[in-house]
Amino acid sequence: MPEKIIITSDSTTDLSPELQKQYHIQTIPLGVTLNDITLKDGIDIWPDEIYTYYDMTGKLPKTTAINPAECTVFFSRLVQDGYTVIHFTISSEMSSTYQNCCLAASEFQNVYVIDTLNLSTGGGLLMLAAAEMAEQGYPAEKIVETCLAMRKQIDSSFIIDNLEFLYAGGRCSSLQHLGANLLHLKPCIIVQDGKMTVDRKYRGKFADVLQKYIADRIGDGADIITSHVFITHAGCEESICQQCVQLVHQLLPDATVHLTRAGATISSHCGRNTLGVLFLRKPESCNE
Repeated sequence: MPEKIIITSDSTTDLSPELQKQYHIQTIPLGVTLNDITLKDGIDIWPDEIYTYYDMTGKLPKTTAINPAECTVFFSRLVQDGYTVIHFTISSEMSSTYQNCCLAASEFQNVYVIDTLNLSTGGGLLMLAAAEMAEQGYPAEKIVETCLAMRKQIDSSFIIDNLEFLYAGGRCSSLQHLGANLLHLKPCIIVQDGKMTVDRKYRGKFADVLQKYIADRIGDGADIITSHVFITHAGCEESICQQCVQLVHQLLPDATVHLTRAGATISSHCGRNTLGVLFLRKPESCNE
């Protein structure tokens, strides 16, 4: 009898409801705390509510990791239904969620936990690869081994229009915040080895910068796997998002492009008007 595998993750992977349904993916939410009340990402709280809260109070919400007890309940239900679980988490450098999930998984024989060393749809790319391998009949151990190796192929980056949320959250200095605003700089943040770092800074209007940024990240596209390319945003105008989708299609005519919106956890840290293009590079290009 073939292995019954299910792909799961925490709520930070930002896959759309349509993709979750298509690949039978289940998620467990992180917590977002407003006014001392902790709400569940994607269930009780949504990004626009976070922006409204910040506009009214000047305060950022706090995000909380999934605790081991929550993970145990989540895994137990799936195992009882006969599943082997492959669970993906936000980078262990950014949250204790991975460690907590590992503690819970140790109680089961058929639960695997993968640290994506990434965030948002950077981890989502691994999940889709895992789901497609499961559909093709690969055993869980092979899927896990492959996904761990694929982590270095993820090209995960985003442009932030305004450093307000990063500044309010203590993730950039007042001098950086002031300088970026005065010079109209838009930093490109990349994820490397599980951590976020500034790659380069663009100058100009947000919509124009995004076009330059996407062209820079994609280049000639020769080393990009085009089966899934994500444009993931936090509260950007629809017209700007569609311009970015059109550009990706021009640069990568064969690409399947998914437009997704960041959930409450990711939006709590980056703020509105953040957009990234995320994809996998071919393995040989990552070894050069």
